[in-house]
Amino acid sequence: MHFSKLITVIPILASLSAAAALQSPVTPLGGKNSEVPGENPLKFCSDPSKDLIKIEKVDLVPNPPLPGQTLSISAAGTVKKPILEGSHIQLSVKYGYIKLINQDLDLCENVHEVGLECPIAPGDLLLQKEVDLPKAIPPGKYTVTATVYNQDDEEVTCLTGEVVFTPGNFKPVLKFDLK
Repeated sequence: MHFSKLITVIPILASLSAAAALQSPVTPLGGKNSEVPGENPLKFCSDPSKDLIKIEKVDLVPNPPLPGQTLSISAAGTVKKPILEGSHIQLSVKYGYIKLINQDLDLCENVHEVGLECPIAPGDLLLQKEVDLPKAIPPGKYTVTATVYNQDDEEVTCLTGEVVFTPGNFKPVLKFDLK
């Protein structure tokens, strides 16, 4: 099963939020304040007022993402403290209860995906990215958690989100005619 394009979206979202996995369980905050502003399925994992970036808005079009379509991502935020080499993303992707990805990614090796490079200076950021999602995404619930840390292991931000791909949106790569 090839998830690379689907999974590419998540480091991009994490990069967007940071510059805008050995994951322990993270429970999103309850209530409306935990939602990331904009048109997206994202929530903050913890109180965003303590984050080293203020995420003002993340928009996904279409929302929710659909197999075989281009996902347009735009984000706006303000970096409060420089993000330098050594910053990283802890990434967890689950399909239902099955953990597909659990890895630590070097942030500075991935921010080029959104047109940035390290160091990321404090200040306002406006980012845009388009990702072509594969047509063959198995139906089910995908849960993604991305926690971004700076070079001093201070949490920059933590985002989590769920996307459900329904059977009607699943387009198999191979078709068999049983006649």
